[in-house]
Formats: sequence, C-alpha cells, structure tokens
Amino acid sequence: MHFLWPEFLWLLLALPLLVVLYVWLLRRKKKMAVRYASLSIVKEAMGPGQSIKRHIPPALFLLAMLAMLLAAARPQAVVTLPSNQQTIILAMDVSGSMRATDVQPNRLVAAQNAAKSFISELPRHVKVGIVAFAGSAQVAQLPTVNRDDLVTAIDRFQLQRATATGNAIVISLATLFPDQGIELAAMQGSGRDRQRGFAIDGEKKEKKDFQPVAPGSYSSAAIIMLTDGQRTTGVDPLEAAKIAADRGVRVYTVGIGTVDGETIGFEGWSMRVRLDEETLKAIAQKTQAEYFYAGTAQDLKKVYETLSSKLTVEKKETEISALMAMAAAVLALLSAGLSLLWFNRIL
Repeated sequence: MHFLWPEFLWLLLALPLLVVLYVWLLRRKKKMAVRYASLSIVKEAMGPGQSIKRHIPPALFLLAMLAMLLAAARPQAVVTLPSNQQTIILAMDVSGSMRATDVQPNRLVAAQNAAKSFISELPRHVKVGIVAFAGSAQVAQLPTVNRDDLVTAIDRFQLQRATATGNAIVISLATLFPDQGIELAAMQGSGRDRQRGFAIDGEKKEKKDFQPVAPGSYSSAAIIMLTDGQRTTGVDPLEAAKIAADRGVRVYTVGIGTVDGETIGFEGWSMRVRLDEETLKAIAQKTQAEYFYAGTAQDLKKVYETLSSKLTVEKKETEISALMAMAAAVLALLSAGLSLLWFNRIL
C-alpha cells in the first residue's frame, strides 16, 4: 500500500495525544471518586465487566480516527475487482488429430464440452466469438452474448487436415479489430506489411495512425487458443503473436493431447502429431498471457475454470480512500451506539 498524499500521515501523531488525554481524564475521574465513603463499594457496584466495557467505545472511536486519517492520505492498494473484459475469442483446433481418444471420449468432444461449460459460466454481458482452425481458419461465430448461438457453432465443428495456429491468431485479431484491415494476405507479404499485419484485397495499406501499445495492456478483449498439434501450414504463430502483442491483446494458449508425439491413424490414413508446447508457451509469453496443458478431459475443464476466473476478475492498483472512510463511519457509529446502550451517553 502507498499513499497519494503521504504528507497527511503526519496527522497520525494526534492519536497518541488522544490516548494521553483519555488516560488523563480517567485519572481525573478516579480522584473525584475518592469522595465516596468506600471506593471498593463503587468498584463492586460497577463489576469487572463494566470496567472493561467503558474502554470499548473510546477504543472504537480511536480506530475510527485512524481510518479517517488514513483515508485523508488517499491510500492505494492492489485489490481484486470485476474485470472490464468485454470480448473473448475462442480459437479452437479442428484438425483431424482432434479425433484421437487419449482424451476421453476424444479430444474434440472434450474440447467442445469444456468450451460450452466455460461459456455458460461467463457473465452474460461478455461477448464470445468462435474461430475454428485446421489447415485454414474461419470465424464460426461472430462475438455475441447469445449463448445458444455459441453452443450451436461449437457443435457444428467439422474435422479437417493440417494445423495453422498462426492463422487462428490473425483471424481472431481481425474479428476483434474489424476496422484495422488485418488480413492473412499481409502475413504472407514481406517486411513492413508482415510486421504491421495490414492488407486489403492483397493491396498494401498503411495505417499511419496505428501505434503499438504495451503487451497485455488491452483489457477489453482476450484470445484463448486450444490446439493439440504443432503448426504444419499457414502463418508463423510467433509473427501472429507479435501483432497481438502490439495491440495489447493477450493470447492464452491451451495444449491438449500428446506432448511427446505419436502416430494416429483413422479412415485409411495416418499422421504423426506432437504438441508444440515450446511455441505455445512463447505465444503466451510474448502477449503477457499464460500457457496451460490439459492431458485429460478433467484437466481441460479445470483449465477453462481457471481462465474464467482470470478473465472475469482482475487485480489492479486502485485508491481505497472510500473504503477507509466507510470503515471510519462504521466504527464511529458503533462506538456511539455502544456508549448510548451501556452508559446512556456518547463517549
């Protein structure tokens, strides 16, 4: 915790003075009580509980003063608040290897079930878009708050060959920023176009007003990419991650399936699949996000639960003067209330 106006903390020196004043008043009252025939009679009448009770309201009032003085110094602290995340893009791998059954009942079904559960747990105001990718990437559902449309889009997945993880990131960014002219054609160009990620109908188009921002600084949207293999075609995923980082968009990556690699065969053909964790970790690191590995359906569900908590709340440094002031008011009212209840007077 730190303070915007630390000079006001000097006022805390007044608290010891209040304690000294309170002790002086107690001693003064004690001297006045000597006029009674027997001081022991007075103590016996008060009882041990009463002697403790009389100190509680002043102690609460002192704490209220402490809270008020701290509030005056405008304290700031890191607190957990609801996130202002408005849009989440789920980029999901629909390559043929997702039919593998090492994740029960198979990788695709486990991913579909986990994604639908994730969507159902999100606040209703959060928009979700779906991007499906294999050898290419396409928008399966534009960002919407309609959960039924999202579930329908996930259930319509069709398996295809190859894996283009970079394309998935580019299409997700194009969906988030439709006015910035982000196109896959630019990523297949050269030099300046590839770095900026701009193109329209294959023509070069500069966006002179675009300025890169700090990675992870765009808090209104995020991308979650799930895949079970390494890139076999399409855009370099690290170049795509650079475009996301320049726009401050976090790309959370989720790896599902076999890390070491194995040969999977079905429908008369076979292929070697290996989860490229190194690249997935690099994508997450470049965009200030995180990488998660899910070896089972239950692991995948837990990953999405973790992501849900991360994307719906956030820790940020904020001023807590109002909380301190509210605490001071509660303590002051409690002090006065107990004093009236027990002694028919305020302090």
